[in-house]
Amino acid sequence: MDLDTASQSVAEQLRDRDQRLVLAESCTAGLIASSLAAVPGISAYLAGSMVVYQEASKMKWLGVDEETLAQHTAVSAPVAHQMVTGALHATPHADLAAAVTGHLGPDAPEGFDGLIFVAICRRGGQPKIYQEQLKKTKRVARQREAATTVLAHLLQALSR
Repeated sequence: MDLDTASQSVAEQLRDRDQRLVLAESCTAGLIASSLAAVPGISAYLAGSMVVYQEASKMKWLGVDEETLAQHTAVSAPVAHQMVTGALHATPHADLAAAVTGHLGPDAPEGFDGLIFVAICRRGGQPKIYQEQLKKTKRVARQREAATTVLAHLLQALSR
């Protein structure tokens, strides 16, 4: 599934279920929100997106704990968990949140090149965290792949 098709599908599912979505985007830098914004009528269902590229923004805007960042790095399941719960906390009118953090390269630390963590959480539920290894090798292609991956996980969550 390509990014545009995935965005359209998520928008339709949000509309059909009358759900509001909030995003916390690190490595995708707002691409998910931008892709959804191309769908007419999405403003009724996309509550917003926080682009938290730097650790200081993750801490200030989403309440990510400094100790968690120090212990696990920004590219980790615990940070994705805190990002998604922080986004829901900051957006009380949202029903569902998604967060993504990752290393898209170049110059990623050993073992982290192309690694992302996706977190999905419904209000009142527990976050589900997914670790994914991107297949693309170029940075912009990886951003699109990461955004599409998050949307695919959102589609799964919305179909439950």
